[in-house]
Amino acid sequence: MTAAASDQTTEAVDALLKVAGVTQQRGLVRRIVEAGLGLSADAASRLDLKISAAALEEMREAFALFAPYAGVRKATIFGSARTQPGDLLYTAAEASARALSDDDWMVVTGAGPGIMEAAAIGAGAEHSLGVSIRLPFEEEPNAFVANDERHVAMKYFFTRKLMLVKESSAFICLPGGFGTMDGTFELLTLQQTGKMAPVPIVLLDRPGGTYWEGFKSFVLNELERGGFVTPGDLDRVLITDSADAAVEHVHGFWSNYTDLRWFPTHVPGERDALLLYVRTAPTAAQLAELTERFGFMLAAGAIEVVEPYAEEGSERANLVRVRLVPRPHAIGELYRLIWALNEMVPGDPSTEE
Repeated sequence: MTAAASDQTTEAVDALLKVAGVTQQRGLVRRIVEAGLGLSADAASRLDLKISAAALEEMREAFALFAPYAGVRKATIFGSARTQPGDLLYTAAEASARALSDDDWMVVTGAGPGIMEAAAIGAGAEHSLGVSIRLPFEEEPNAFVANDERHVAMKYFFTRKLMLVKESSAFICLPGGFGTMDGTFELLTLQQTGKMAPVPIVLLDRPGGTYWEGFKSFVLNELERGGFVTPGDLDRVLITDSADAAVEHVHGFWSNYTDLRWFPTHVPGERDALLLYVRTAPTAAQLAELTERFGFMLAAGAIEVVEPYAEEGSERANLVRVRLVPRPHAIGELYRLIWALNEMVPGDPSTEE
């Protein structure tokens, strides 16, 4: 594209945004429009264009589904579509979802039968959201999330997985097939690589079940022993056969810690600072202990409590800011520091937001 043509395109996009009434996040909307035009300029195939258009349309529909509940904590429950009512796994999924909904959490599922149906029943219609996949066989949205206001159907697994993961603050995975393992491995990958903020992950089995213990053996004996993962990578999950323990683990993670935010230092050569927001501040002695214990994570300085940043809004005014400057390769270890903060200042799960 020539410089003149590029200028004309820019002017046309600006005019389009104005006519469409786009007043917020114009830069990002411009990028979306320009990316679409770029596909045409690249002579993308019809299939590539269909994938791109469908993915964006699906994401828009899913974003709209979740938008009204942006301020509500959500937990995604994974598991097999083939699990039957009466199975102990079905019962565990239903019990976990009910306990979470009783604490005003919403439960997100893949909207199909089996474990997904059990979780939707446990959570109840008012606390359930479903993201189903359109398949030529097996899976139809269950009646508990079939309501259009609580359910969205996706064509692609990758867009569905995005929405099953993006909005949730906790995950409970029950035994299942390839789809369940796909979701579980994606969670572990996102957590290990720091591409996702730390969240609690529970691998929940039936009492006396061997599914997740077998998974653990595979990870330790094949992946860890083979040098494909770092020793201790599986420490970030809880493996249990108790629905009560699963829910307690979720609440424990959020008992003191609430969220995190990155802030640039604006100093050449210095890494960005990370703020961990907690309800109750650690003492000076506890901060010193944290700095010593987690010094391997730090690129510079110590772990400290700081005053609010000027760039912050008022929504975190009542929270305490624990600041650190982490090394890039240590991001996947943040969950250990979060648990340490929770254990140093025990929280009351009844205060869950």
